[in-house]
Amino acid sequence: MAPAAPCLVLGLLVLSLCCEACKKVIFHVPSELEADTLVGRVDLNECLQSAEFISSSDGNFKVLEDGSVYTTSALSLSAEKKTFTILLKDIQEQVQKKIHVSLVEEAKKTPKTRHARDTVLKRTKRRWGPIPSVMIENSLGPFPLQIQQVQSDTAQNYTIYYSASGPGIDQDPKGLFYIERETGNIFATRAVDREQYPSFQIICFATTPDGYSPEVPLVHTIRIEDDNDNAPYFTQDLFEFCVPENSRPGVVVGKVIAEDRDEPYTLHTTLKYRIVSQTPPITPAFSLHGDTGVISVLLPQLDRELVPSYTLLVEVRDMAGQPFGLCTTGTVVIKIEDTNDNAPSFKQLQYETRVEENRVSVEILRVSVVDLDEPGSPGSGAVYEIIRGNDDQAFEITTDKNTNEGILCVVKGLDYETAKQRILVIGVNNEAPYVLAPHSQQLSQSTCSVTVHVLDVDEGPVFKPCLLRLDVKECEDIGTAIGRFVAEDPETGNSEGIRYRIPPGQCNWINIDDKSGEVRTVRVLDRDIGEMRRGQCNVTVLAIDRNGKTGTGTIQVCIVPGNKNFPRIMQTDYIMCRDRKPICLTAEDSDEAPYSAPFVYRITDRRLASMWKLTPHDDNSWYLSPKSDIPYGIYEIPVTVTDNGGKIGENTIRVNLCDCLTPTECDGRSRQLSGGNVTLGLWAILAMILGSLLLLLILITICGCCGAGVMHRQVTDDCANHNLIISNTEAPGEEVMDHNIIPLQNTCDQGGYGVKTGEQQTFEMVKGRGHTLESVKGGGHQTLGSVKEGGGQTMMDTCRYSYSEWHNFTHPRLGEESIRGHTVIKNN
Repeated sequence: MAPAAPCLVLGLLVLSLCCEACKKVIFHVPSELEADTLVGRVDLNECLQSAEFISSSDGNFKVLEDGSVYTTSALSLSAEKKTFTILLKDIQEQVQKKIHVSLVEEAKKTPKTRHARDTVLKRTKRRWGPIPSVMIENSLGPFPLQIQQVQSDTAQNYTIYYSASGPGIDQDPKGLFYIERETGNIFATRAVDREQYPSFQIICFATTPDGYSPEVPLVHTIRIEDDNDNAPYFTQDLFEFCVPENSRPGVVVGKVIAEDRDEPYTLHTTLKYRIVSQTPPITPAFSLHGDTGVISVLLPQLDRELVPSYTLLVEVRDMAGQPFGLCTTGTVVIKIEDTNDNAPSFKQLQYETRVEENRVSVEILRVSVVDLDEPGSPGSGAVYEIIRGNDDQAFEITTDKNTNEGILCVVKGLDYETAKQRILVIGVNNEAPYVLAPHSQQLSQSTCSVTVHVLDVDEGPVFKPCLLRLDVKECEDIGTAIGRFVAEDPETGNSEGIRYRIPPGQCNWINIDDKSGEVRTVRVLDRDIGEMRRGQCNVTVLAIDRNGKTGTGTIQVCIVPGNKNFPRIMQTDYIMCRDRKPICLTAEDSDEAPYSAPFVYRITDRRLASMWKLTPHDDNSWYLSPKSDIPYGIYEIPVTVTDNGGKIGENTIRVNLCDCLTPTECDGRSRQLSGGNVTLGLWAILAMILGSLLLLLILITICGCCGAGVMHRQVTDDCANHNLIISNTEAPGEEVMDHNIIPLQNTCDQGGYGVKTGEQQTFEMVKGRGHTLESVKGGGHQTLGSVKEGGGQTMMDTCRYSYSEWHNFTHPRLGEESIRGHTVIKNN
């Protein structure tokens, strides 16, 4: 912060030094001032030339950019002297200056002039705002020429000096006007061109010797009065227009335009037009409107063939066409456009020509016409047509654009044996429609006749028809006859002595017998192989007579699709879960219609057909579903699919009917139920084994904990001899077979035997100390009791896990034969 302090002090010092006071200004004013009253004018440039900001310290006064000081509201001088300050600032240079202004009430004194008045501000007639001045353009003087005088009414009481500024005084054109300081007379020093300076606006000032301005600056207009010193002129050196021939009178041709630089809407710019002359000097063909300059057709018959163009000399004159007005001339060229008012006509009415038979695209004759319309225009361009004798379209006539001649050509071979001579009638028109000229009659179309002599020549064989289409079924055997293609001699009308052959380089699907013209296949036509996929082939055949003359024909071989493919089902392996949702079977056939869809499905095995059914879905698909609740397992179902052409495809559908919720549970290895056998998956077996071991461990642990908590029992020697005895009798019995005894896991304090008898199983467990634990399950109710020998006390055991519950939990699928109840009895 220390280095910044000197900089701040230095800036304030510079600003204070720059803020200097300029010359003090004193204005003598009346004691009462109205609003917007000019107090005086201060020379601001003398104090600060580059002032960007001008303000007054007193809000009752405002300062304009030219230094004029005005009151902003009505006020009276409360004291004999009132002061305020004008502040000037140059922001870029950081310069500020002040001008102190003092207002001193003027003393009432007797006027020095001859005009004595009782009241200073009393008005009679305002002479400070005269009407605008007028100065004649190109005035001859003498100069200086007084044009106006401005005076202030306050000159009766004060000594007034007059001054002025603005264009013509201190702005361009400088020095054109000046004002006398004492009298207020305004003078012009030279002539003025109105077209360059039409008016001037100058500002006049009236001030007292001490600088007081009793009057508001006056804006005075000096208008330059126009003098007819400019002749009118045409906007173009040459006007060119076009008009169709035979146009009616009054048709507008064009408009000439002239301008005048003199003052608008005066006689100096009021123009009149007229035609001075016409070339060629014949009957006037056009008229010119004097006020608008519009040229119109006057002559009723404009014939381009007689006069192709007109040249007019036109004049324009100001002062409304008065002889003393200024004038200028211009040139107008009017071209007559051609219309098709002349019909073409043949130079000859009869023509003869010759042509050999069977010649094609050959020119045999040229015809010409006469047309008086403009060459090269649509009105003279000839369009020829054959009116009669061309019913078979063997001839064609076109126009040579260079010579306008008609070219007659043969486009289809002529047959001498059919017609030895042809007579044609040819007509001609123009490209543009014919326009009937005034006072003329309608003309008929010009025609001529042409006789064409056909010359006989030795012709080659001709195929009839020249194009033969042969449809061949797909996969036909090699060598199958599919048709016959023969030609005949036009001279004799028969096929004797004609031989046939197929030129090399073409598709080798067929061959033709060289004598009989019989066509046979040389390949098996299969649309699925190579080039045959497009299904069509064109073969050119040559016919050769005894004289070596040849003729050509074309055989178009088209392969018709056949029923060569069997329909087959795309997917044959499926998994159906317990919801037995129908399976959608979809078949495909590579053949095209009508040898593909719709398909018919059928189950061929009667036994499986009684278990499964097929239901139509659409043309390609059927649904497969079981008819009833059939056992789980894998079924291989033979299904035949018959296409629309009767071809049968055999398929085997393998359905894994699985006891699952989703097909992924079967994972390709199903649980199959067939003939009473149960097949479990690997994961199911592992889960059952692990669950059994876990529950057995929990049972042993819980029983051990329960026994230790109720009574303190000691391990006996006969713990290892406890067994579980299974009885298969319907009711509890006495028979116990040794081979049914299943050893249980030895514990430290108990052993037992289990006996299964029919619907009820009894497990007898003998503990070393003679205690009995009995569990009875029946009707969904379980009771677990413990009886202590000798004591006679009964205690409920918290260990409520019976063998039947453990057995049902770990073997759900083996519970098909329900266990009605289990009883566990301890022997004393």
